[in-house]
Amino acid sequence: MTYSANPDNTWPRPPSALTATQTMLPPNGARVTVAGLVILRQRPGTAKGVIFLTLEDETGVVNIIVWRKLYERFRRAVISGRLLRVTGRLQRENDVVHIIAEEIEDISQLLDRLLDPALPSDGTNG
Repeated sequence: MTYSANPDNTWPRPPSALTATQTMLPPNGARVTVAGLVILRQRPGTAKGVIFLTLEDETGVVNIIVWRKLYERFRRAVISGRLLRVTGRLQRENDVVHIIAEEIEDISQLLDRLLDPALPSDGTNG
């Protein structure tokens, strides 16, 4: 699906991950990918099985909504992942952005690579 709201397509598309600040670029409803450290998991009793995750990257935080059926599919990643990559639909109201999760991947093993001296220290990918 293409969106005319951004004819230049200037935001990274899945599987590339947007930073938290870049989530303001795509139009509402765009399919995006984000990644970050899990700083909060909430499962309110009044939310009928919905899980709320907050991911943090170097630019800010991203709110993730995980519906019950999807939670059952990605339960292990949601419960134990320290670093997650989430692909889903961007939902924006005013300046509040949520990602409605469609795919959740535990990429916690990449945290160990942060200590790799061969990685560039300036934040570039190589």
